[in-house]
Amino acid sequence: MLQISKLTKQFGSQQVLKGISARFPEKQTTVIVGPSGSGKTTLLRSLDLLVRPDSGELMFDDLKLDFSQPISSKQRNKLRNKTSMVFQNWNLFPNLTILQNITSAPIHVHKVAVDQAEHQAHKLLQEVGLDEYATAYPHELSGGQQQRISICRALAVQPQYILLDEPTSALDPERENQILRMLERLSNEGNSLIMVTHNMQFAKNVADKILFLEDGELQFDGDKEAFFSAKTDRIQQFLQGVTLN
Repeated sequence: MLQISKLTKQFGSQQVLKGISARFPEKQTTVIVGPSGSGKTTLLRSLDLLVRPDSGELMFDDLKLDFSQPISSKQRNKLRNKTSMVFQNWNLFPNLTILQNITSAPIHVHKVAVDQAEHQAHKLLQEVGLDEYATAYPHELSGGQQQRISICRALAVQPQYILLDEPTSALDPERENQILRMLERLSNEGNSLIMVTHNMQFAKNVADKILFLEDGELQFDGDKEAFFSAKTDRIQQFLQGVTLN
């Protein structure tokens, strides 16, 4: 299980994370919510060391990172071999075909045989209805299609956790719903997801656990039923300000 203890992060004079501690159970979907600027994305990126916390600890199976000490490249790679990130704007390699985008990390990082990596990539593409685009380039696909490819790329390395940073924020409502249905299926299949989202309907339907951040502090850590029925003024105020269909 992935766990963090007392994570802090400061950018200039702004304290973005203020001693965050949390556990992220495997085979569950944890959704991170909160107002803009609350530290959600910084927290998520800390889990993959895209942002290095200033202090605190991260524990993942037999790996323990103390951010008051130097982190070696071996430790960083060990963590990243267990996680995979999906970004807001998909971040596909424009000079690679769709198939090459999906197989690049399995082949070059995880040393999977080319034929095995390509077989797995075609299987993933078939699951999302995009196998016909295997030889296409990213610019030939719509935003929703590119985000589905980004998720396929994350799945291709068979991570223990998939980290998703507002994966639908750059999409129109129709394509957003396509991606959310895909993520709901992945959640139902028992994949371990940690997702930052503004979509509270998705959180209500799919999340097993919710973290609510505000001003860099963890205000709520519990199951979704407890969150959506919480009586605290701040959570009620937050929920009243978002749309729940």
